[in-house]
Amino acid sequence: MEVEDVEVVRMELKYCERCGGLWLRARGDAGVYCKVCGEVTEAIEEGWLAKERPRQSRPKVVLKGENGEVLLVCSEGGIA
Repeated sequence: MEVEDVEVVRMELKYCERCGGLWLRARGDAGVYCKVCGEVTEAIEEGWLAKERPRQSRPKVVLKGENGEVLLVCSEGGIA
């Protein structure tokens, strides 16, 4: 069996600059994201993700002691 038309595509190993996963890209290509992350970042730039799922604010949690003194305040981004 002979192969007449062989196309050689040079590839290089690249890590995704968003998720850190390894993927192959064509040599000389300037892409920095894997396929999935590229689609996600493109969607974020277009703004459709923000329209699909609006951000919900987290409730503020205040824990008070017996004397009314504030022991713990936890709001956006905090961990109680």
